[in-house]
Amino acid sequence: MSSFELRVDPIACDGHGICAELFPERITLDDWGYPIVEGSPIPSQLADHARRAVAECPTCALSLHRHEQRAPARR
Repeated sequence: MSSFELRVDPIACDGHGICAELFPERITLDDWGYPIVEGSPIPSQLADHARRAVAECPTCALSLHRHEQRAPARR
C-alpha cells in the first residue's frame, strides 16, 4: 500500500489558509495564517483530501509526492 507526503513551498505560499480548511487532518495554520504540514506520510485513504488541497491552492504552494520507504542501510 503506497502513501504520500505533502510538502509546502514557503516562498510561494501567501497564507490564504484554504489548504487547512480542505485538509484539517494534516494541515494547521500558524499565527500568521501560514500552513504547518504534519510530516508523517499520508495514507492512501486520505490521498483524495490531500489532492484536493493541492489543487485548490491559489499559489500552487502545495505538492504531493509518493512517500518512498527506504530500505535499511547495510553494514
